[in-house]
Amino acid sequence: MNAPGITGNLPVIRAHYADILCQLAEDRGLQRSRLLTAAGIRPSMLGHPDNFITVDQFSALCRESLVRSGDPALGLEYGKRLKFTTHGSLAQAAISCDTLEQALTVLIKYFQIRFVYMRLSFFVDAHEAVIQLDLAHGIEDLYRFNVDVVMASLMDVNLLLFGNRLLDGGCCLLDFPEPTDTSSYRQLFGNRIFFGRGVNQLRFKRDFLGTPMSLSNPVTRRIAEAQCEEEMRFIEGATSVSDRVMRLLETGPSQRLPSLEDVAEHLRVSTRTLRRQLAAEGVRFQQLQDSLRHRRALGLLRRNELTIDEIADALGYSDPSNFGRAFRKWEGLAPSAWRREHQKS
Repeated sequence: MNAPGITGNLPVIRAHYADILCQLAEDRGLQRSRLLTAAGIRPSMLGHPDNFITVDQFSALCRESLVRSGDPALGLEYGKRLKFTTHGSLAQAAISCDTLEQALTVLIKYFQIRFVYMRLSFFVDAHEAVIQLDLAHGIEDLYRFNVDVVMASLMDVNLLLFGNRLLDGGCCLLDFPEPTDTSSYRQLFGNRIFFGRGVNQLRFKRDFLGTPMSLSNPVTRRIAEAQCEEEMRFIEGATSVSDRVMRLLETGPSQRLPSLEDVAEHLRVSTRTLRRQLAAEGVRFQQLQDSLRHRRALGLLRRNELTIDEIADALGYSDPSNFGRAFRKWEGLAPSAWRREHQKS
């Protein structure tokens, strides 16, 4: 099942991402033809970088590769194979920026032209800069795989551009529990990796944001960003209105989610039209806001250092009791009870 707003049967994933995964699987002794057949992908589709496959097809290919390889850390290896050149105009636009902060801004803005069912956000937390990954994909058995792919790809590009500098004082936080074998993670992130933290984040010193990019080129950046804009229009044309609304909500601050008016203005439609478009897809704006708050609440509750009142405030609730009522509607029990149950499991 896909998450609300993610249309799994539309072709929005570039086929060469599937080809790279097939190459990795073949190196592990798997047969490409079997993987493609299971995913419903014609082999000829992988022959040109401008071909697209659907989210459902790509997910099926990832699942089949993961299961047949028997390697729960396959996503890390796949992520390391996604070199920055793999991402085409997105990578070109980012590495052509003047500073690391500008590059991150470009990466966040256009990330979904490569991974439509994922969200990257960037913010500064005290003395740290934070890159956060959120998944809009509702397929639980691929959650760790997808997180591993993106985190490994980001780290591989980081090591290429900056060496070990950004790891100095930085860390990687992952949402899922610590696996039995963490050696693959420690090879990539060193000892600065922590599991079960309720978020998927790369953190580094904010002082590094001003680091100059060695390949800075304003002309190249303008050309590459123009290509990204064109691809973004294609993605937005292929995805649902509710997905675009959710993307705007995700990029807004936790304590004040964008309002219906804010989103309608960004999409250049009236609030009445936006309501009508969402209704045609069977959702309401309030549902999308609640869905995001619900997901963020679960993540924050896994962070035991935060009190319930602090979590309520972080989610924009002026009165913690309002958060409690909303959470009981979502989960059928109080936030504190959910946290205790989660700690037991």
